[in-house]
Amino acid sequence: MRHRNAGFKLGRNTSHRRALLRNLVTSILLEDRVVTTVTKAKAARPHVEKMITLGKKGDVHSRRQALSFLQTREAVTRLFDTVAPRYGDRNGGYLRIVRKGFQKGDGAETAFIELLGAEALLDEKRQKRAEGRAKKREELQKQMEEQQAQSGEGGETA
Repeated sequence: MRHRNAGFKLGRNTSHRRALLRNLVTSILLEDRVVTTVTKAKAARPHVEKMITLGKKGDVHSRRQALSFLQTREAVTRLFDTVAPRYGDRNGGYLRIVRKGFQKGDGAETAFIELLGAEALLDEKRQKRAEGRAKKREELQKQMEEQQAQSGEGGETA
């Protein structure tokens, strides 16, 4: 029976599990969306929610508590400056877990874990990436046309 056994062990010892969750929470706060297994996403959810609650408090003690858990100072500043103010009127439920499919190697079920309200930022990132790809494609097309023109000229004169 699992009475009163909260949390997930994730097949790791205590220090490894703590490090994994700290890294995952830091990545979620920095990137807004992370792909991981469903079990890891469910295990990370309470930690992310606690960090956002600390960010909403906004005092020095909360900042120091967040800094003791998160891996980087950038994650803490992003938490307190951009992420937490987004949820000022919301009492919990800051995350969404969307099942994605299965991993190729071990068949584990994967999921997106993302912050609510981050859709606009993610769409903006996606749009910038698409523009960058289109620009690169145009440059490659120009280079190929130039090479064909040069090879065509060289072939006719020789």
